[in-house]
Amino acid sequence: MANIFSNILKVKELRERIFFTIICLVVYRLGSHITTPGIDPLGLSALIESLRGQALGGLISYIDLFVGGAFERFTIFGLGIMPYISASIIIQLMTTVVPHLEQLSREGEEGRKKIQQYIYYMTVIICVIQATAISRWMATHDGVVSATLVNSPILFTILVVTTITTGTVFLMWLGEQITQRGIGNGVSLIIFAGIAARIPNEFLKTIQSVRDGDFNPIAFVLLLLIFLAVVFFVVYEEQGQRRINVQFARRVVGRKVYGAQNTYLPFKINPTGVIPIIFASAIVLIPAQIAQMFGTNYPTVATVAAYLSPGRVPYIFIYGLLVILFAFFYTQVQFNPVEIAGNLKRQGGYVPGFRPGEQTEHYLRRVLTRITLAGALFLALIAIFPDILLNVNLFNGMSPGFAYLMGGTSLLILVAVDLDTMKQIETQLSMREYEGFLTRQKKR
Repeated sequence: MANIFSNILKVKELRERIFFTIICLVVYRLGSHITTPGIDPLGLSALIESLRGQALGGLISYIDLFVGGAFERFTIFGLGIMPYISASIIIQLMTTVVPHLEQLSREGEEGRKKIQQYIYYMTVIICVIQATAISRWMATHDGVVSATLVNSPILFTILVVTTITTGTVFLMWLGEQITQRGIGNGVSLIIFAGIAARIPNEFLKTIQSVRDGDFNPIAFVLLLLIFLAVVFFVVYEEQGQRRINVQFARRVVGRKVYGAQNTYLPFKINPTGVIPIIFASAIVLIPAQIAQMFGTNYPTVATVAAYLSPGRVPYIFIYGLLVILFAFFYTQVQFNPVEIAGNLKRQGGYVPGFRPGEQTEHYLRRVLTRITLAGALFLALIAIFPDILLNVNLFNGMSPGFAYLMGGTSLLILVAVDLDTMKQIETQLSMREYEGFLTRQKKR
C-alpha cells in the first residue's frame, strides 16, 4: 500500500489531479456549512428536532444522507447534486420514448452535448420547484425565517430559490471540473463526500450511546461484523459478471483478411447500479411529501404517510417490491437483446451453440432476465436492510442515521464510487509504468 502511494506521488499529472479533486471536495464541504440567507439557524434546528420520528422527519433524513447534512442545516448546497441526478434519469428515460432525443443520442459527441444541455435545463427547473416548495413550507413555521424577512414572504422565497438553485448549478460545474481535471466521476464523488462526511459523527454518537448504556455493547460489536459482511457482499456483487462467449468469423475487408476472434459480452450482476433504489425511494416517500403540504387539513393523508414512513412494515414491503420492479424496467431500457443480437449478426459474431438473430436474442434475453432477478433481489435486500435492523429488538437504541449510513443505499454508493475511483487511479499508474518501460527499452 505504501508503495502505491509512493508511485502516485511520483507521477506529476496524477498527483495534481488528486490534489485538485481534494480541493474541490473541500470547497463543497465548506459550502455545506454556509446557511442560506434569510434562515434563522436556531429556529430551523428546533423545527428539524420536532420532526424526529415523524414521516416527514424520515423524508428529511433520507434526503440528508446524500448531501452530508446540508439539507437539515439548509445551507447554500441544501439540495446538493440530487436535482442533477433526477434530471439525468428523467432525460435518459425520455430518450427511449421521445424520437428527437433518441435521434440525438445516435449523433455522437454533438448529440451528447445537446442532451447534456437539456439535463442542465431540467436540473434548474427541478431546483426551482423544490426550493419554492421548501421555502413556502418553512415560511409556515414560526422562528425559521429571519426577523428581517418574516413579513416579506415573496422576497424570502425569491432569495431562497435563487440561492439554492445557484448552489446546485455551482455543484454541477464543480463536478464537471473534477471529471475533466481531477480523478474519478465528479458527480459521484460529490455524493460520496456528502455520505462519507456523516459517518464519523454518527459513529461517535453511537459510541456515546454505548457508554451511556442506551445501546448494547454486544449489539454494537455484532453490528460492526454485519457491516463488514455487507461490504464484502456488495463488493463481490459489484464486481460480479456473467460473461457470454462470442466468436467472430474470419472477415475480408478490402485486401486485408482478419482472422477469427474469441471474446465475450460482460453482463454485470447488477447492471442498473443504485438507480432503481433512487426511483423507488422517490415514489415511496411521496405520501410523506403530500402530508407535508396537506397533512394538517386532511388527517387521513397524515395517517397513510405514517404507515409508509421508513421502518414500518408496509414501507419495507412496498419499497423492496418497487426496487425489484424498477431494476427490471431500467435493465430493459438500458439493454435491448434485439439490438445486441442484431449488432453481433452485422459484425459477423455469434454465440456458440445459437444461430445469429432470433435464437441469440432469446438466449440473451433469458440470461439477462436471470441475472437481473438476482441483482434486483440483492438490491432490494440492501435497500431494506437498515429498516430490518431497526426493527430487531437487539438493536434498540441504535441511531437511525447510523443504520442508514452503514447499510442500504449509502453503502452501495460508497463502495461503487470507491471501486471506480481506485480503477481510474490504477489505470493511470499502469499507463505511466508502461511508458517508463518503453523508455528504458529505448535507452538500452
